[in-house]
Amino acid sequence: MKHFKILCVVHFCGLFCFAPNAWGQAIEADWVLKGGTVYDGSDAEGKLADVAIKGGKIVAVGKLEVKPGAQTVDCQGLVVCPGFIDLHNHSDRPILDVETRANVNFLTQGCTTVVTGNCGFGPVDVGEYFKKLDQQGCGTNVIHLLPQGSLRQQVVGSADEPATEVHLQKMKQLAEQAMQDGAYGMSTGLIYVPGTYSTTEEIAEIAKVVAQYGGIYASHIRNENTKLLEAINEALEIGKLSGAAVHVSHFKASGVEAWGSLKAAVSLIEKARSSGQRVTADQYPYVASSTSLEAMLIPTWARSGGQKALLARMADEKDGPKIRTYIERALAVRGEKAPIRIAKYNPRPDWVGKSISEIATAEKREPVEIVWEIQQQGGASGVSFGMQEEEVRYAMQLPWVATASDGSAKLPGADRPHPRNYGTFPRKIGLYSIEEKVLPLAAAIRSASGLPADILHLSDRGYLRPQQAADVVVFSPE
Repeated sequence: MKHFKILCVVHFCGLFCFAPNAWGQAIEADWVLKGGTVYDGSDAEGKLADVAIKGGKIVAVGKLEVKPGAQTVDCQGLVVCPGFIDLHNHSDRPILDVETRANVNFLTQGCTTVVTGNCGFGPVDVGEYFKKLDQQGCGTNVIHLLPQGSLRQQVVGSADEPATEVHLQKMKQLAEQAMQDGAYGMSTGLIYVPGTYSTTEEIAEIAKVVAQYGGIYASHIRNENTKLLEAINEALEIGKLSGAAVHVSHFKASGVEAWGSLKAAVSLIEKARSSGQRVTADQYPYVASSTSLEAMLIPTWARSGGQKALLARMADEKDGPKIRTYIERALAVRGEKAPIRIAKYNPRPDWVGKSISEIATAEKREPVEIVWEIQQQGGASGVSFGMQEEEVRYAMQLPWVATASDGSAKLPGADRPHPRNYGTFPRKIGLYSIEEKVLPLAAAIRSASGLPADILHLSDRGYLRPQQAADVVVFSPE
């Protein structure tokens, strides 16, 4: 595979007005990206054109006559397109950290905007979060979703218990404040504690508040495995009950026993879309996912109350064997077709990058013992090879599926994180579109720019058009 290299990322923030280039007159510009093949973020094929930028906005696109004084970038042989918008990002904490706030691993992928607050986790006080970002600065634009799991944690706690009417009213009040402070919607992570303990009705009630402000409902759905269709139906039901547009995060059928079910899930979504419901999804272009070992291998009931409560259940003479049996079965179902590799585990850095079965063989122990030890030491993150390549390729061709990383701002180090943190957008465009022709280049670029902008109802970026903010990427198709 040829390496896809970002040659230029031009990134401006702000709100701007439009001054047209009337009657063929020479226009004023600060920058001109000259002679590139312009893909404007729509489905339109690329065309040779110049892009003129002034005051942080695009002022003209086409064959341009520009007044002297503009800085010119020769873009012959290069692709010019809108800055990519990462709909599903987990940089909530690292983008506030002095070492990672520049978000370089996403800028070098061509991302100029990331959406945080996904999978139900992140800051609940949106106003305070934005204030910190403004004070410290960050390398990309940041859009935030209200994280329902963190909201529930703050109001109800981490235990498996229903939300009372008092709890619900408090969560709705905080949701309204978040939307007033600039949140673009709400996310859920329904395999994680405590979001997993929320009922459909509870989520829908909070989503009604979000919908009143035009926000989306983005969900890491309750099951991406054998109950995928039930989980999709729940997301659709929440959309119907609340009136919010539904967005399915990292759309996939995960686990060997779920392979072949994605087309049925697509049929459910397309039926909803044809009936008028607003439903979209995003996807990262890999057959592996990544999350905590706890979320992958520990039963939901055992995680109620947090880490301390889990360790107590593991030590309990009745609960401990039940948890152990669950882990053994979960590992057996995955087998060698869907192994889990350790991405980060500080107590044993020599285990990082190896599968649980490889570690067990080297240690002359059972795989369940390895998982048990890791959990007793605070847990680890893992990469799970659970998707089918054919289904990954199928999903990326759907016109309502955007590209998103599910990654976060990072610096290279000893860990072995999922490569989506560094290569999501280059892989979709460079490998799947340019090299293997799975989808047209215009569609691949749209899935990372115009489509996510439409999903979020952004009015000032996502397309290379006059009046748009000058978030622009220039790359070599080679």
